[in-house]
Formats: sequence, structure tokens, C-alpha cells
Amino acid sequence: MDIIKILADHKLWLSKDGGQRADLRGANLEGANLRGANLRGTDLRGANLRGTYLRGTNLEGADLRGADLEGADLEGANLRGANLRGANLEGADLDFSCWPLWCGSINVKIDEKIARQLLVHAFVVARDFWPGDLTQEQIDWLNEFHRIKRGEFPRITSRQA
Repeated sequence: MDIIKILADHKLWLSKDGGQRADLRGANLEGANLRGANLRGTDLRGANLRGTYLRGTNLEGADLRGADLEGADLEGANLRGANLRGANLEGADLDFSCWPLWCGSINVKIDEKIARQLLVHAFVVARDFWPGDLTQEQIDWLNEFHRIKRGEFPRITSRQA
């Protein structure tokens, strides 16, 4: 598989200047450096993307169903409209990325770090509507968010804070 040619053809397809949509179903791209690539609309179903460097990559509308992204660097990646159903994101870095808030993120496999990250952001945005108060155990769990621990994000103290 010539990934450089596939991505060049995909770029032409995106610009409606010929080429063809990248079909990387089942591809083994483990550890590849795809930083900043435009993979918008790419078919990556079942692809092995373990440890792949996808920082700043545009994956908008990409089909990642069943893809293995364990340990992938997705910092700053655009996942808007991406279909992540059944994808494995354990150990992936999602900082500053765009998480799809639609049914395409149902049944995605995440780890505790990502769960904490998603819940901290959701709680901070929705705290005015949160029913009741959090327990101290829940507050402590949320405050283990890596950006809170590094002092880059305010600590959670209660619903009113």
C-alpha cells in the first residue's frame, strides 16, 4: 500500500479535482506519522492505528468504526462527525481534539483518563443544571483530570463553585 499516493489522490478528491476517496479499511498504519493529514471522509473501518501520530489531523466525517486507536496521539484532531462506533481509544491523547457528540461515539472503548476528561468538561459546562451536589468521592475523582492536576484547569469543588 502506497499511503503517500492514497493521500495525494484523497486530496484531489476533496478538492473535486479528480482523485478518489481514501479507502483504508483494515489498513495497518500502526505507529505511522500522519500529523496534520487531511483524512476528512476517509474510510478507516477496522484499521490498525495503534500508536499512530495523528496530531492536528482532520478526521471530520471519517469512518473509524472498529478501528484500533489505542495509544494514538490525537491531540488537536478534528473528529467532528467521525463515526467511532466500536473504536478502541484506550490510552489515546485527545487533548484539544473535537469529540463527536452524536451517536457515532456510542460504544467507543475509552479508558479512565478519557472518561474523566469528558466528564470534567461536561460537568463544568452543565454545572448550573446538575441535579444535587457531587459527593466528595466524585469531586476527588474529577480532580484527577490531568489538566487539573497540572494547574491548567480549575479544581472542581462543588456544583456551586
